[in-house]
Amino acid sequence: MGFFEKIKQGLTRTRENIGHSFDQLFAGELDDDFYDILEETLILSDMGVDTALEVSGELRKRTKAEKIKTAAEARECLKSILVEILTVGNGELNMENRPAVCLFIGVNGGGKTTTIGKLAARMKGEGHKVLLCAGDTFRAAAADQLEIWSQRAGVDLVRQGEGADPAAVVFDACTAAKARKNDMVLVDTAGRLHNKQNLMNELNKISRVIDRELPGASRETLLVLDATTGQNGLIQARQFKESAGLSGVVLTKLDGTAKGGIVVAIARELGVPVKFIGVGEGIDDLMPFEPEAFAEALL
Repeated sequence: MGFFEKIKQGLTRTRENIGHSFDQLFAGELDDDFYDILEETLILSDMGVDTALEVSGELRKRTKAEKIKTAAEARECLKSILVEILTVGNGELNMENRPAVCLFIGVNGGGKTTTIGKLAARMKGEGHKVLLCAGDTFRAAAADQLEIWSQRAGVDLVRQGEGADPAAVVFDACTAAKARKNDMVLVDTAGRLHNKQNLMNELNKISRVIDRELPGASRETLLVLDATTGQNGLIQARQFKESAGLSGVVLTKLDGTAKGGIVVAIARELGVPVKFIGVGEGIDDLMPFEPEAFAEALL
């Protein structure tokens, strides 16, 4: 099953949950009521008020400028607007200088460890040599969970005991990656945001270790967000961006009760690319994000 089919299946609930479905909306006339209902529909899809009003306003402007008369044409125009918003930055993982390092940050329960396991399996399947690093030494059994995923994905893992210094685990992983000639190190980190200073200190320390041990290595910092948290996820994302800096976002659980509009809100408000989305429980259900297919599936 390709990206479009999987995301369309994943967004089924979104389409069902929205009272005025897009299908009904675009079967009607292109009048003031149309735009009122469109705004309401976009807000209900978890796009947020600001993003919904901006999208609706842009559609109104373009339909006028391009002399669009039918709702079917307006639908295509809306897809174009969404694709433009969703196409932010570079959606590819930066692996130019290897071993590259990718830090995964986010609150507990968002799907960080699962995402790392799934991405490891995907990258191994593409022929890359991947190493996992159990940098979350704060949460009980985090390293055990990552070890299970490393075995499922068939990749190596570097870990220490619970309560170890995360930077020390990252040091071991960097050393191992050089010796084993890995292409990518995927680093799990502790999922806490309630103390931003602690988080920043920890990430800064990890960053200094990577700079020292792997100078010039390509780097990514990906925020893993549970899409079912909707607008709360956006608030989290803003806080993490301020604290840690982000090169991209991974949205998990888009197959659950998630409303797909949150993807648009994140791309617009954070200005960082959505790089992957999780659309199921299986090991192959983490997919590179494709703006065109996503907009098509949402509408």
